[in-house]
Amino acid sequence: MRHLRRAGALAAVLGLLLAGTASAPAAATGDPRYRNPVSAGFADTFADPVIVRGEDGFWYAYGTTDPLREGEGVFHRVPTARSADLVDWTYVGDAFGPDQRPPYAAEGAAFWAPDVRRIGDRWVMYVTVTDTTVSPEGSDFAVGAATAPSPTGPWTFADEPVVAPRPGGGGGWLWTIDPTQFTDVDGTNYLYYGSYYGGISVTALTPDGLRATGESTLVAIDNKFEGSYVLRRDGWYYLFASTANCCAGPATGYSVQVGRSRSPKGPFVDRDGIGLTASRAGGTPVLTQNGNRWIGVGHNGFVTDLSGQDWIVYHGIDRADPYLDEPFGVNERPMLLDRLDWIDGWPTVNAGAGPSEGARRAPVTTGRVDERFTGRLDRWRDAGDWRVTDGRLVGDGTLHARTALGGDVRAETDLRPGAASSAGIDLGGRVQVRVDVAAGRLVARDGARTASAPLPAGYDPTDPVNLAVEVRGRALTAQLSPARLGDQLAVVSLRLARPVAGRLALTATGGDAEFDNVSLARLYQEARRAVPEPRVGAPLRGYSDEFADGLDAGWTWVREDPAATVSGGSLRWPVQGADLTGTGNTAGVLLRDAPTGDYVVETKVTLDLGEETVRNYQQAGLVAYVDDDRFARLAQVAIWNTRQVEYGYELPFAGQPVYGGTIVGTPATTTWLRLAHRVDPVNGEHEFRAGSSRDGRNWTWGGVWTFPAGTTPRIGLVAHGGAEPAVTAEFDYLRFTR
Repeated sequence: MRHLRRAGALAAVLGLLLAGTASAPAAATGDPRYRNPVSAGFADTFADPVIVRGEDGFWYAYGTTDPLREGEGVFHRVPTARSADLVDWTYVGDAFGPDQRPPYAAEGAAFWAPDVRRIGDRWVMYVTVTDTTVSPEGSDFAVGAATAPSPTGPWTFADEPVVAPRPGGGGGWLWTIDPTQFTDVDGTNYLYYGSYYGGISVTALTPDGLRATGESTLVAIDNKFEGSYVLRRDGWYYLFASTANCCAGPATGYSVQVGRSRSPKGPFVDRDGIGLTASRAGGTPVLTQNGNRWIGVGHNGFVTDLSGQDWIVYHGIDRADPYLDEPFGVNERPMLLDRLDWIDGWPTVNAGAGPSEGARRAPVTTGRVDERFTGRLDRWRDAGDWRVTDGRLVGDGTLHARTALGGDVRAETDLRPGAASSAGIDLGGRVQVRVDVAAGRLVARDGARTASAPLPAGYDPTDPVNLAVEVRGRALTAQLSPARLGDQLAVVSLRLARPVAGRLALTATGGDAEFDNVSLARLYQEARRAVPEPRVGAPLRGYSDEFADGLDAGWTWVREDPAATVSGGSLRWPVQGADLTGTGNTAGVLLRDAPTGDYVVETKVTLDLGEETVRNYQQAGLVAYVDDDRFARLAQVAIWNTRQVEYGYELPFAGQPVYGGTIVGTPATTTWLRLAHRVDPVNGEHEFRAGSSRDGRNWTWGGVWTFPAGTTPRIGLVAHGGAEPAVTAEFDYLRFTR
């Protein structure tokens, strides 16, 4: 998370304690659909969002220090919102008062990118503290922590930072920002943090989660990633990270990529096996702009609804309204929510379709059984000693729900085993899932069939946890987690003797246990197939050039470069010490007309940029070009020590050119590049989606940049960004297909 400018005045606290007295969430009513942005009801901007579910059954969202509304001019100190359904949100105050800061924070420090977790019996908020007393020059970022008895506060800062400011080897301070916490199955707490200057690192934490301990490990390279989030699924650890510029207004190309590992400390690799710490850094796209209203989609959190469907929460920029109040001020980044699907072991948003703009099916936040224990137990059949105390069910024995649900189901409860020797959920009067405190295991049982997993060594049965059980056909999966955020204390899987009838019971033996937020819902339907990628069709030979015998007559130059030559079936072009961005416009552009309608254009470019060394910003590749101030450039490029495929974009805005970019795949020395063009049938815009490949066969498709209806983009080649050291780009062809 990075700001275009520093925060100024800060908001007064509005008193989060009012949330603690609110009634339980009501059952969902009306149209079960929603539209982005979900923060529209309370905020114009709500950047770097995360969501947790509280013990009261409400969902709580937290955002970064910014004004909430146009014209407000007040920078809130971790603004907080509450929802009963993940769709309609109400602002309930700021986490911190106007004079509340940790002792090491400088006066006027802002709090960015909060991450809220439950550790033991309390909640911990990790935040970026933008200025500390370590350096009078500022920008000495640190990760701080505050604790609270509930998600609504009151929050109390720890006296010491979790991760203190870190001096950079090249001067200044490493960007110790964007914290995210993760608890592993052995009970170890970890913190991931960092950004472009310094990369993303992970460190173990003390059991209370308030101090880093031991050595940190780099898990994602600098100059490419920030805004991490980690979750565990099917034995894999997934590191989500945002890439490119968060805050370039109408040219913002922020997006989310992912790598996975068998260890929370890495190494994390992408779908092609490329490491996230490599100079030619890997990263499988999860979320990127698709040509609709939303650009700059990134800095994600994670939430699971009551059906078991995963959702990604993130911020985006409306390309028609990119700034709060005035051009080039605070980037306006409202909170968006979309379905997160898992296809062939990899996460992707809306099966690869990207951020949603129109009406979508809303998350499931009310189950067929949906119990918050605010009154009598009329919907339950008692067998044992049960009572409702302070909004929780307390007792010993078995309590049967009178409502049943057939088919594939998901059941869950917030649970404190307490004095019980075991406590958990029964399904269908046959299948049992127990937190067996006496044995120190999570156990699933179906008659003689059993499966179990150890509880962490430091597990405390008086701490609240969430127990979730999913049954799909004859496959049962149960997981115990601190707060439903993708980290688990234990996971078990069991093959059932036969499908189970969806009748739910709660059970405790050997003493009183506490239950709350009990639900039974239809299990979500898995997305099994991604949306189709752009299709390469028949060749359009009249528009293509194989560079067999010089340049054909279809080419024209903008600022001809006589050093570019054609021989032996290749265009060889020494990289120029020039560029197209801003007002300089000194680089050459080799162009030709594009066909009308939809098409795909491809080139193969060899450019030896080496690795690890700084060669800013030598590049070569494709360009869709209207003029010097409106173009989209897809190139393999040296960005400091990294080599990336950048899809840059410049457009005129508020009287000056604005440049940004998004990242598409990983380059090799020889890289294949594609732009897939379509004309939007509704508004006539030209949409160009970018793709790259390291072998010409396996493609990674990324974001979309658009050109207004009425423009006529031409297609061309570029080789520029820096003449030293000398390097020549070699293009094998330019091919159009339809």
